[in-house]
Amino acid sequence: MGKIDLYIAKKTYSLKDTMRVIDENAAGFAVVCDGKKFFGIVTDGDIRRYLLAGGSLQENICSVTNKDPYYVDEENQHLAVSLMLRKELTAMPVVNKCHELVDIILNKPREAGRAKEALGIPLVIMAGGKGTRLKPYTDILPKPLIPVDGITITEQIMNRFGAYGCNDVYIIVNYMKDFIKAYFKERELAQTVHFIEEEQFLGTGGGLKYMKGTVGGTFFVSNCDVLIDCDYAKLLAQHRMQKNILTMVCAKKNLVIPYGAVTIGGDGRLAAMEEKPEMAYNINTGLYAIEPELLDFIPEDGPVHMTALIASAMEQDRRVGTYVIDESRWMDMGQMEELEEMKRKLEEF
Repeated sequence: MGKIDLYIAKKTYSLKDTMRVIDENAAGFAVVCDGKKFFGIVTDGDIRRYLLAGGSLQENICSVTNKDPYYVDEENQHLAVSLMLRKELTAMPVVNKCHELVDIILNKPREAGRAKEALGIPLVIMAGGKGTRLKPYTDILPKPLIPVDGITITEQIMNRFGAYGCNDVYIIVNYMKDFIKAYFKERELAQTVHFIEEEQFLGTGGGLKYMKGTVGGTFFVSNCDVLIDCDYAKLLAQHRMQKNILTMVCAKKNLVIPYGAVTIGGDGRLAAMEEKPEMAYNINTGLYAIEPELLDFIPEDGPVHMTALIASAMEQDRRVGTYVIDESRWMDMGQMEELEEMKRKLEEF
């Protein structure tokens, strides 16, 4: 295993043996393995508390091991850093399909702080809609406050951008706005939250008109029902390098038609057949990097959707770009089944 050997304690080790591993790696923890199988994690604090409670150094490490820690599989290890930041974890084990330990990702403070130094631009969260696709939840609770993995979807979004130093957050509200504002008033937040109230329902893009004169440079805009795990610093760098007025984050999505598809000729004859064809699309995720000039395309009165706003900019020959991510990095809770899928994904990490 090479570099990860330094962090591994065998399941048969005593507390004393495991303390020696922790002392040698100087990381404050050991990953406990049963052969190659990942078994759990133990920290120096776990051992210390056990000994203070009367435990013996000769006892087996299984007495102290956390057997249900966070970990990621190989296919989703790109989510490890965001999970460690969110859960304030020191390390993230990576396992294969056989639950064998294949890597350990460390949360290095200087790496975690690099993105915070690079960005620091505002985040706007579009949270004014009624969330009709999530009824009956949204009859009682506004969509921005629906809990996902223990905290609201809005805080999940804020945490991801907060890790990149985006500490000024503007939340555009309308439906159940007093409920949303009251909730955040009681929260202790690392970011500064500004609420902007729509006077009427202005669509998916119209509420941005309130940002005129508020933002003086590039800003991020996110729908309040999506979580995107990507490198926001790279997104911003590409947006600026290409001199886009707007950069749309797109997810590459593959769809399999679960039937045999046929092509019919002009005379009604069968021309071709294809069993369960796969089609690839780039999907608008609802996350954007935007320049303030885009706000000039918003009409003074009435609603406007983001798609129409983008089309207006393109008609004036303004450059609109895309930043493509893998489908696995996009989680959407816009509908009930998608909300359950988002919860399932987050529970796995």
